[in-house]
Amino acid sequence: MKASGSRRAVRMGDQIMREIGTLLVEEAADPRLNLVTLSGVRMNANLRIAEIFYTVSGDAEHRKEVQEGLERATGFLRSRLGRILKLQYTPELRFQFDEFLEDVVYGKSHPTD
Repeated sequence: MKASGSRRAVRMGDQIMREIGTLLVEEAADPRLNLVTLSGVRMNANLRIAEIFYTVSGDAEHRKEVQEGLERATGFLRSRLGRILKLQYTPELRFQFDEFLEDVVYGKSHPTD
């Protein structure tokens, strides 16, 4: 996916992150989605795809369950997002675990000498 760096894409990504975060806290009924933290949104060049980065504590099995929960909730989240933001075209939502943030915070990929 070719990411867009335009101000419009950044602004839309910020709005999407804010609204998806609110929806996860207030309206998502799936217990797997508790304590999911959104860390960023990257829009593609034509604003048709929103790649949403998230983190969650726990082991790999728990992360897999959270990913499944997010994928299952994608239709609901996209539908609600379209109504809230009143967009002509609501972007496709793709959830991606944020490996970079985990590496920075917990130092997983860089052992100390």
